[in-house]
Amino acid sequence: MPAPHPKLHRDRTVILVVDVQDRLTPAMPPEALARLVKYARALIHCGKTLGLPVLCTEQYPKGLGHTLPALAELLPSPPLEKVHFSCGADPVFQRTLETTGRKQVVITGMETHVCVFQTTRDLVAMGFDVQVCADAVSSRTEEHRVRGLDLCRQAGAVVTTAETAIFDLLHRAATPEFKAVSPWVK
Repeated sequence: MPAPHPKLHRDRTVILVVDVQDRLTPAMPPEALARLVKYARALIHCGKTLGLPVLCTEQYPKGLGHTLPALAELLPSPPLEKVHFSCGADPVFQRTLETTGRKQVVITGMETHVCVFQTTRDLVAMGFDVQVCADAVSSRTEEHRVRGLDLCRQAGAVVTTAETAIFDLLHRAATPEFKAVSPWVK
């Protein structure tokens, strides 16, 4: 019998936004990009509302630009620059994640088959429970996105959706947090 999916806990979870950068986004299919932005914004808002750390990375910003303004405006702190494809291979990111003291990571970002997958693989190997939001990741082609999600699953991550992760973190309705966050997933 497969292992159960780990329940997300507010005191253990980090939201991670991987490399949603303005010079890379034009290469994404428009519908997939719109979906990623919608659900990444919802995850960021949820993280801020629930007091979770929200980390964001930028892959080689000199070449790929900066975090898309629609996401950057919501971030509680500036993105971390990196040149490794995997966030987990970057020493600054590793230290920043370690200082949170948390062991669950919910991932949104791009590209699914490169930076998201490699980050997922490395974080799982480092002992983190990783959940990748299938509706909040993108690649230049749907084939790359699907294969990237398959690789994330094979690496030991839970492939979920942003709404599933958000409602798992909320745990219940009829709370001020639920009322603040639920409109962002509609």
